[in-house]
Amino acid sequence: PEAVFMAHHDADSWVTTLFVQPRDTKAEIWTGRRVGTEDAAFGWPVDESQSMNDLEDIVAAHLGACKQAYLIQDVNPTLDEMVSSAVGTDSADPTPILDEMRVRKSDREIQLMQESADIASAALIEAMRATYSGIGEWQLQAVIEGHFTSNKSQWSYPSIIGGGDNATILHYNVNSADIGDGELVLVDAGCEVEGYASDITRTWPVNGKFNDAQREIYELVLKAQIAGIEACQAGSPWTAMHHATSNVLAQGLIDLGILDCSLEEALGEDFDGPYRNYFMHGTGHMLGLDVHDVGGGRQGDEGPERELEPGIVLTVEPGLYFGTWRTDVEIPERYSGIGVRIEDDVLITGGDPVVLSSNCPKTIDEIEALIGSDR
Repeated sequence: PEAVFMAHHDADSWVTTLFVQPRDTKAEIWTGRRVGTEDAAFGWPVDESQSMNDLEDIVAAHLGACKQAYLIQDVNPTLDEMVSSAVGTDSADPTPILDEMRVRKSDREIQLMQESADIASAALIEAMRATYSGIGEWQLQAVIEGHFTSNKSQWSYPSIIGGGDNATILHYNVNSADIGDGELVLVDAGCEVEGYASDITRTWPVNGKFNDAQREIYELVLKAQIAGIEACQAGSPWTAMHHATSNVLAQGLIDLGILDCSLEEALGEDFDGPYRNYFMHGTGHMLGLDVHDVGGGRQGDEGPERELEPGIVLTVEPGLYFGTWRTDVEIPERYSGIGVRIEDDVLITGGDPVVLSSNCPKTIDEIEALIGSDR
């Protein structure tokens, strides 16, 4: 916070500068110690550090000698004005360039994301072990986020702990209800390690045993997720994983008698057919410094569909939702109140995809063996 990064081309090379707040003992008593200009360059991979007090003068000197300036707008009003009014200097937004740089993760970034996924996986395992019939959603949230804190991390987005019908609300995060005997709980949670996020979802029965209807939906979603992960191959189009999961889910809904139509009709012309009544969201998203990270399914706002490349990390998270409260679609009584989503963090490689969150159990046998095992 309260820092500015600048890179400028000086003769034959690039020089990087980090502007930081200078040391100020009286201010630091209230708001915490500052790195100061003396130490900033030692903690970050930059060539030099300068005081924020000198920012305007130094930037003005460089603007007077350059023809092109890149600035992320609406962050620092003073810099916005300086760049826009600089004579003889064209300005542009570097965000599209930076976004593409963030799409492919370095080895160090992948290492941090693996650490994040490991912590989140262990947190969900703790929650499974602590689960019992009647437990409160907030209690599972406390177990999970307490594990994050004890491992020097923090949540990367507000945890979703949805029991029973609440599991059918995609972004439910009230987390205030008791979860009754015989109900499922859907837990969607992740943490950050040095800014890099994990994002994992598991669904389990609070009494430790899936009933027949829950098992049918869970096994279908798991089958779809495995198909989606297998589709995450370098060179494949971004939409390949969504098409793979959608085909499995649509056929499964037909086999279970929830849809009465052909597979082609269930999928629709553009994967917008009636199967979407029960699977409303996309199969995955980019993951990195943000949970829904930059890059997305296209290269730029209007570019071609993205092909998967080694170094990309994304989520694969199909689900099926049968909310009893819905009036827009017929909900089969057998599956009423069931919501299931299974989500993993997946690294694209030159070979098979690597599931960073593989330490988190997801088969029915693994889950049933864990539920309540700490009690």
